[in-house]
Amino acid sequence: MNPSTTFMIVTGAHLQAEASDRPWAYWLRERLEAAAGAGARVYVCSDLWYLNNDELRGLPTIAVGGPEVNALSAYLASRLPSVVAVEGKWVVLMEPEGGTPLACCWGKSSQETGAAVEAFAQRHLGAFIAGA
Repeated sequence: MNPSTTFMIVTGAHLQAEASDRPWAYWLRERLEAAAGAGARVYVCSDLWYLNNDELRGLPTIAVGGPEVNALSAYLASRLPSVVAVEGKWVVLMEPEGGTPLACCWGKSSQETGAAVEAFAQRHLGAFIAGA
């Protein structure tokens, strides 16, 4: 991995996303910073900011929060394969190979979104970073 790699974590601009998903995004940012090492930069921003900026869309990105509150998750939901899920509760989507790494984590509630984010961090964060 390039030590100056920049990563994005994207949450919805919806009030529910700000209250429920953004804390999980900050939790994930801490794990990503620690795992990626010195020199890596990790930013958390809203879906509106991300989707309206061509430069940001080219960076390794993790969307946190469901399609109903995060426009990036809505976009990725039909484009990325599921890598782990608990049916009816939460899901982690990720493109495992090639291109710029993209992932998406969400659940039916804030607690279940947290379970998805934790599962991603434990099982797939290393592969995500390696693809950057």
